[in-house]
Amino acid sequence: MTPSFSRRAALLTLTLILGTGLGGPGDAQDSDIPAVSAVPPTTPAPDPVPADPVPVNPVPANPVPELPPTPIPAPPAEPLQPAPEPPVPVLPAPVVPAPEVPVTPAVELPTPAPVRPAPAPLRPPVGSGVRGLWVDAFGPGLKTRAQITQMVDDAARMGVNTLFVQAIRRADCLCLKASVPRATDPDLEKGLDPLGLSVRLAHARGMRVIAWVSVTGIANAAVPNTNPAHISRTHGPNSGAASWMARRPDGSWQEGNDGWLDLGIPEAAEYAVQGVVSLVRNYGIDGVQLDRIRYPDGDVWGYDPKVLARYRAETGRTGTPALSDLTWQNWKRQQVTNVVRRITLEVKSLRPDAWITAATITYGQPPAPGDLAAFRRTRTYGDVLQDWPAWMQSGLIDLNVLMNYKRDAVGEQRGWFDGWNAFARGVQLRADGLSAGVAAGTAMYLNGAPVTADQAGRSVGAGLGWVGYSYRTPTLDVYGAKETTAQGLSTIQRLLTAPGAVLASPAPWKEKPPTSRGLMGRVTGTPVPGFRVVEALQNGQVVASSMTDGSGYYGFAALPPGKTEVRVSGQRWVDTVPERGVIRLPDLTVRDLKPVTAAPMPVTPAILSPSKP
Repeated sequence: MTPSFSRRAALLTLTLILGTGLGGPGDAQDSDIPAVSAVPPTTPAPDPVPADPVPVNPVPANPVPELPPTPIPAPPAEPLQPAPEPPVPVLPAPVVPAPEVPVTPAVELPTPAPVRPAPAPLRPPVGSGVRGLWVDAFGPGLKTRAQITQMVDDAARMGVNTLFVQAIRRADCLCLKASVPRATDPDLEKGLDPLGLSVRLAHARGMRVIAWVSVTGIANAAVPNTNPAHISRTHGPNSGAASWMARRPDGSWQEGNDGWLDLGIPEAAEYAVQGVVSLVRNYGIDGVQLDRIRYPDGDVWGYDPKVLARYRAETGRTGTPALSDLTWQNWKRQQVTNVVRRITLEVKSLRPDAWITAATITYGQPPAPGDLAAFRRTRTYGDVLQDWPAWMQSGLIDLNVLMNYKRDAVGEQRGWFDGWNAFARGVQLRADGLSAGVAAGTAMYLNGAPVTADQAGRSVGAGLGWVGYSYRTPTLDVYGAKETTAQGLSTIQRLLTAPGAVLASPAPWKEKPPTSRGLMGRVTGTPVPGFRVVEALQNGQVVASSMTDGSGYYGFAALPPGKTEVRVSGQRWVDTVPERGVIRLPDLTVRDLKPVTAAPMPVTPAILSPSKP
C-alpha cells in the first residue's frame, strides 16, 4: 500500500482535522445426509434438511442441504483485433521504350483478397467447466486413509474434476489445522487429517479441492461434539448471556436436532469468519464453499436479547420487532451478506485466486430469468434471508452452486429445475463487466441414475457447471439401502461417461475466478460501529456503496482499479485499488457528534455502478 503507513496516518489526521475539526485516523443445501443402512435407524437421523413438496407416497427424503420441510439429506448453493488495412492495389509497371528493343509490358498482379482476422473465440461461461462431487462427512468417505484413497480413485475414474470436501461440519473440522476444534467422531482415524490428505491425493490426479464449510450449523443434539472447548459448550444454548445460538421469540433454539449460529451477534460472526480463513491459510485448497450461509427455515429467528439490543441501537427502532416487520427482515438479511463479504475480502486478501463459492437455496417455483422483483417474493429471500443474486452481482461470490434439488418425476419439479438454472444465468453479470459463475447442484440421492444424467446434461447444455450430491449416496437406490455405494457409483459412472454425456471427455478445471479487486477496512471508536453507510468514490463519483457490519468492518470486492476514496461517518481515506487483490486500509476512528439515528436500510446489498469512461 502506498504511501507509507506513517505518511498516510499523518495525511488522514490532517484531513480529519480540516474536515471535521476532530482528530482520528459478513448443505450444501444444508448438506447433512445421514448414513443409510439396510436396517432403518431407530434414532433420529442427523442433520435433516427440508425438500420441495412431495405428493402422497413420496420417495424417501434425506436430510438434504436446503430443501423445503420434508426430511431429506443435504449437501451444503462470463466476463464479457484491429481491422486489417485495406489492400493496396498493384498497378501495372510503366513501359519504358528502348530504342530497337521490344519491351513487354509488366504483368498486373492480382489484388490480394482482404485478410479478415479470425473471430476471437467465445470464452465459455464462468464455472461451466466444473464437474464436481460433494463428499460429505456424515458417513464413510472421509473417515480413514483407505476411504479417502478410494474416494479420490472413484472420482478420477468417473471423470470428476472438482471435489467439494466437507471440512467444517458443525463448528468442528475434519482436519488438524483450523481455528475450530477437530471433529469428535469415533469412526475418524486417529491422527488423520482428512482435508490435507484429500488435497494431496486429488491434486496428484489433476482435481481441484474446494473446502465445504457449514457456516451457521454448529450443533446437533443427537450427535454432539464432546470436546469441552467446542462452541456448543462455551457459547451454546446453556451459556446464558454468552450464548451465540439463533433463537425464536420464545427463546427456543432447536430446528429438529440442529442448533444454528446467529450472525447478528458480532462475536459469533467473527468466529465463523475466522474458521473459514484458517482453512485458506493452512491448506492448499483451491477455494471454499459456504453452506448454511443463511437463517434457519421459517424466518422466526434472531430473537436473542443481544441481537435485539443491537438492532435497536443501529436502527433507532424500539420494542420487539414482529416477524413480518420488513425493516427487521432486511436488517437480518444484511447480517448474512455482511459475513459473505467479510469472508470473501479476508480470503482474497490472502489469495486472490482462491474460489469463493456458495451452496444456495432454490426453494419452490423459480422467478423468470432476470426478474429480481419476483426473486424477492421467494422463500430464498424472504424466509431464509439469502440474497445470492446480489452476492453474484457485487463480486462477493465467484461461483454460485445452486442446491437445485428437484425430482423430475414429482409434479412441476422438472420445470422448476430448469427455471432456477435459467434465472441464475440471468443474474451473472457484474457491474464491472465480468460475471460470476453458476453450477447446478443436483440431488443424486433423490433421483434414479438416468434422471441425474439427464439433469447434468441439461445443466451443462445451458452453460452451467455441474455438481452432484453426493459421493456417498450417488443414487436413490443407494439412499434407500437397495444397493451399495459401489454399485450406485458404477451405475452413475456408466451413464455420465457414455458418449455425449457430461463426463464422456474428462477435462481438468483450470479456470481462474473472476477478477477480485477491492479494499476492506474497519471503523472504530464508537459503541455502535455497525449499520453505517460506506461509499467508494473514483474521479469524484460514487462507484459503490455498502454498510459496516456489527464489528465495524466494510469493504468492496469488485471495484475498478485505481485511486479510490472511501467515506464513512465523516471520515475518509484515499488509496489505490490494484489490478488484482484486496488491500486493507487502516482503522478509521469515528467521532459521533450526535446520537446515532436510523439509517436507511437498503433492500439489497449495494451493487457496483459501472465506472465512467
